[in-house]
Amino acid sequence: MRSLRRFLLISLLAVLMLSNFVAALHGYRASMAKAEQLLDDKLFDMAGHFLAMPLPDGASPPVDEQLQAFQIIDDQGQLRWRSVQMPATALQLPDGFSEDNVGGYRWRMLQRRGGEPQRTVIVAERLDLRYQLAENVIMESVVPVLLVVPIVGLLVWLIVGRGLSSLTRLATLLRGKRSDDFSPVRVARAPEELQPVLDSINQLLQRLDAAFERERRFSADAAHELRTPISAIQIHLHNLRAELSAPSESLECLSMDVARLAHLVEQLLLLHRSDPEHYPRQWETIDLAALAREVSSACFTDIDARQQQLSLQGEASIQGDRFALGILVENLLRNANKYSPPGAHIDVLIRDTDDGACLCVEDSGPGIPEAQLARVRERFYRVGGDRHQSGQSGCGLGLSIVEHIAQLHGAALRLENRAEGGLRVCVQFAAETNGRREADAPGSH
Repeated sequence: MRSLRRFLLISLLAVLMLSNFVAALHGYRASMAKAEQLLDDKLFDMAGHFLAMPLPDGASPPVDEQLQAFQIIDDQGQLRWRSVQMPATALQLPDGFSEDNVGGYRWRMLQRRGGEPQRTVIVAERLDLRYQLAENVIMESVVPVLLVVPIVGLLVWLIVGRGLSSLTRLATLLRGKRSDDFSPVRVARAPEELQPVLDSINQLLQRLDAAFERERRFSADAAHELRTPISAIQIHLHNLRAELSAPSESLECLSMDVARLAHLVEQLLLLHRSDPEHYPRQWETIDLAALAREVSSACFTDIDARQQQLSLQGEASIQGDRFALGILVENLLRNANKYSPPGAHIDVLIRDTDDGACLCVEDSGPGIPEAQLARVRERFYRVGGDRHQSGQSGCGLGLSIVEHIAQLHGAALRLENRAEGGLRVCVQFAAETNGRREADAPGSH
């Protein structure tokens, strides 16, 4: 059963009903034994009454008892007195209690001898009336139990729900945790039975935190340690190119691969440094238009080499980290430069609205297939893999770095294909976030 609450409700009600049934059955049997004893005593007293009275003259009394009947027989075996339910001839019964059929009914009978003059007295009681009395006893004991079952079920449902409220709070806490939040889970007023579960969850979170930290440090340390040997290889390649008398195709391919490897290492380092949990933020007022012009100047050589048209429109200011935002704009511009064809248009649009500042980079390239728009943010994922139709090399980390920096600034990253062709990448900064950043900025009050 999937619902623990439903399982406890059904189990408790089943146990309650079973215990009530056993108690009712025991009470019924005890009551019936007591009732039979009382009815037998009543028959015995009735027989004693007939033994003590004068012997009747043989006329039948005008009685019509449904429950009890009798016969009085003298010592010569002649029937001297009887009730209307009894036959006109003397019954032949053993002394004491017995059961027999008379007049279409089953009777409980008692035969006693004695009196002055000597006589035999038979008194009887119908068994079906006794059973009817027993049925009344059963119904009186079972009906109250059935009537209180819905009330008991509701109380059990509420009590079980109250007892499981700690599990509900724990589920709410776990559901609200971020994927990178490994802090211990604490449930207020947690019962003793839930504490081992909390301890196990917190130990698991602690191990996951340590494992993720080792993975982050390994990536960062590996990338950092690779920078020196790659720089040395690039120097050696430069010297080798100068020593060779003729161009070498293999040397050029090797130089391109080393440059690609150096780019990958730099992107890995940027990805680690831009992690919102580790980045040492230094907030200041940033003029997005001025920053975009500065970054565009740095990228202009590559843009001009592909004869692309770059434009910048609008202006806005936000509270942010200059270095991180510079990396964000540079990644967006270089992506537009690399994946747009020669002669394409690249537009940097900055808007300042009531909802906050927005920075968009649009290009007139081929865009991204809709099915892959969500995946291009994944690390090392590239549209078309190593065979991108643009022929440009890349490592698939640029948008991951942009997303890190957007998260660092509490901004939202949005990618969409333009109706007229090309890709639009926008970073929407929240107005209230800007306000909070202003409060956090150095020198602010």
